[in-house]
Amino acid sequence: MRITPETVRDEHAWIRDRAPVVVPIVNETRERLGRLFETDVDSVTPEAYRREVDAVFADGDVAVNVAGCVALLRDLDVAGDYPGFVVDEVLGRELAATIAGGRPLSLLAQATFHFVDVHVRVDATADGAGAAGADDLDAALAAGFQTRLPGWEWREGESPFAVGSGG
Repeated sequence: MRITPETVRDEHAWIRDRAPVVVPIVNETRERLGRLFETDVDSVTPEAYRREVDAVFADGDVAVNVAGCVALLRDLDVAGDYPGFVVDEVLGRELAATIAGGRPLSLLAQATFHFVDVHVRVDATADGAGAAGADDLDAALAAGFQTRLPGWEWREGESPFAVGSGG
């Protein structure tokens, strides 16, 4: 595989165009997590998703890594699927973390990836061609973007753990 600036642009467009598939997964995930944690979580619009895709791809170092993971997952298939379980899970987890940003969000996105992944099936994707990595790709996009997008009350405002600068 060779990743070029054109490849990154193509993957950016593909991810933006996934809004009809990814946004419902994001919103279903937020509903499930909200119920589990007894909180209300704002839903995500396709426009907010696309803006956030643009923000991720505005950083070239992040963009090339996201594009590489996406391209690998889009093409990943393993005879019998199960022997490839580890590689698609690792790629999905890392893609979600890269999209979410630095710690602690990257760790949260990795955990969320596994939560989302059990609910996503290849046949539920818009163009799931049966590749082993297809469901992991959609789960990773949903986990990464749902983590970085606003809507969680605990992320609103200043952290109570921040140490002031005035001493």
